[in-house]
Amino acid sequence: AAARKFVAGGWRAIGTGRRGERLKKLQEELGDSFLPLEVDMRDVAALERLVQLSRPWGDIDLLLNNAGLAPPTDPLPDTDWERIETVIDTNVTGLVALTRALLPKLVERKGQIVNLSSVAGVYPYKGGSVYGGTKAFVRQFSLDLRCDLAGTGVRVTSVEPGMAETEFTIVRTGGDKQASDKLYAGMNPMTADDLADLFWWLANLPPHLNVNTIELMPVSQSFAGFTVTREA
Repeated sequence: AAARKFVAGGWRAIGTGRRGERLKKLQEELGDSFLPLEVDMRDVAALERLVQLSRPWGDIDLLLNNAGLAPPTDPLPDTDWERIETVIDTNVTGLVALTRALLPKLVERKGQIVNLSSVAGVYPYKGGSVYGGTKAFVRQFSLDLRCDLAGTGVRVTSVEPGMAETEFTIVRTGGDKQASDKLYAGMNPMTADDLADLFWWLANLPPHLNVNTIELMPVSQSFAGFTVTREA
């Protein structure tokens, strides 16, 4: 959705992901303004090689760190370690590695970094310890990165959305489309296009303005009350 939005606005877009066939279809749709790169966010060496892109693709003005996933909402002792490691490697290690690799180019061009965090990094929920922890990291990383980049002209924003109906829940449940449909049924969630509109707005703010963090939810979502366990 973000690639479509930015290409329609006259930008060139580089899209990375593990599913090369989807990237190829997107290239067929968007044409020469879109460069597909099949990369796994857990492959730090591959991420570091992205800085070797030739012009004009190497002239990066905006990094949108959008990759992320969550383990099942089982209690931590019941969650498979491999799933936990995959989440941390994707949401934290990969994000930091790609950001670090591209920083020289972003500083050179006084660019912008948009990191996708989550309301889960602020508001706890049962079964969210690992995912929420990674998203809290993304939020704090964004704020501290702003400090590191003070004086460079580079803008950094942590975007923290609530319920958005994408493939997130399908991935989390191991492909259970029914579980995803049940979660979003009747509640009018945000969409990928809603978030793409937000990214576009951030990218087109005057260069002297920085939105540090922005939290958004669908109107039908609100904050949960405290859980109280009562003895019999």
